[in-house]
Amino acid sequence: MRLRTIATGILAFIIIGQIWAQDGVIMLTNPSFEDLPRHSRTPRGWYDCGFPGESPPDTQPDPTFRVNKSAQHGDTYLGMVVRDNDTWESVSQKLTRPFEKGKCYEFSIHLARSESYMSVSRMTEEQANYITPVKVRFFGGFDYCDKQFLLGETKVVINTRWIEYNLRFEPIANYTHIVVEAFYNTPTLFPYNGNVLMDNASPIKPIPCEEPIVESKPEDPRPADRPTTVTKTEPPKTPATPSTRPAPVAEKKDDKPTVIEDRKISDLREADLKEGSTIRLDKLYFEVDKAVITKPSFETLDEIYLFLMRNPNVVVEIGGHTNGVCDTEYCNRLSSNRAKAVYDYLVNKGINAARLRYKGYGKTQQIADNNSSEGRRKNQRVEIKILSLNG
Repeated sequence: MRLRTIATGILAFIIIGQIWAQDGVIMLTNPSFEDLPRHSRTPRGWYDCGFPGESPPDTQPDPTFRVNKSAQHGDTYLGMVVRDNDTWESVSQKLTRPFEKGKCYEFSIHLARSESYMSVSRMTEEQANYITPVKVRFFGGFDYCDKQFLLGETKVVINTRWIEYNLRFEPIANYTHIVVEAFYNTPTLFPYNGNVLMDNASPIKPIPCEEPIVESKPEDPRPADRPTTVTKTEPPKTPATPSTRPAPVAEKKDDKPTVIEDRKISDLREADLKEGSTIRLDKLYFEVDKAVITKPSFETLDEIYLFLMRNPNVVVEIGGHTNGVCDTEYCNRLSSNRAKAVYDYLVNKGINAARLRYKGYGKTQQIADNNSSEGRRKNQRVEIKILSLNG
């Protein structure tokens, strides 16, 4: 029965494609994501564009991840996730005919969120339920996985029943390929585990460009439980260079502060340090968009506690930093709250509050390029700066 459904779908695709080809309609290959259910295997006609070392998207429903929702159309659908190690899933295919620069198009796809999507957390290596809502982004390009231009994006998919989402866009080039990816709800300063289900995509049809196409914004509110219109996005503007804040400790202009990394913090002694030295904490994690310290971070916090206990004359500043994907006010507030959370932990453990300061620097002190996941992860950090070695 399943093979008959697949064969029928292929035949219908061929017939309808022949009828619509003359009207400039672009047909997607296997728009209903029909295939045999299996994990880590994209449906036929779709190409995996995920990160190296990570598993491909899934043809659902498959019991491996406890996803059991019925398909909106046919028998199967596509399941994609975002992960807490700053990787996410995406698929691509070559269009049956290229987009035409200067033309406008409309397109729809049915989306839902599964209330169960069990897998292993990449950060904790423990079983986790990937249920945090995500959004879907669409790109045009000239090859598989080539994301030349953001055509549009949905609002965050919070609905657990199938809802049709509508997209209107105007390509700026004759793109030959389309990329569809799951992505985090932005602004998000810490990656999380989430999922989105996709089914029953429509043909991509030309429309008159005089129909209103309004710029969408990543921070749009989450969708109501009804069909959602996704609108055109413009190429990102170059952000203004943020102003830097004065450092709390005066330093010589020709004496760059020392950054201490990759060694056990509690083993540090005053002889290893100088005023202005910075200890960068690479294993300190918080809940998404919150100043709540997660359990895997306690080992690092206890290392800081032992370091301060063994060096009673050291006075430090706890500095919170973010990457550059959020607005200034939000970054400043969150980085300050996270720095204070570390301050409170140490005070509650018994460190004299007079030896501690905390400050949120937001995104004013970037140490890496925000255009890569590794760069964003480096910028999203907490640092301990040595203010004084004399108490």
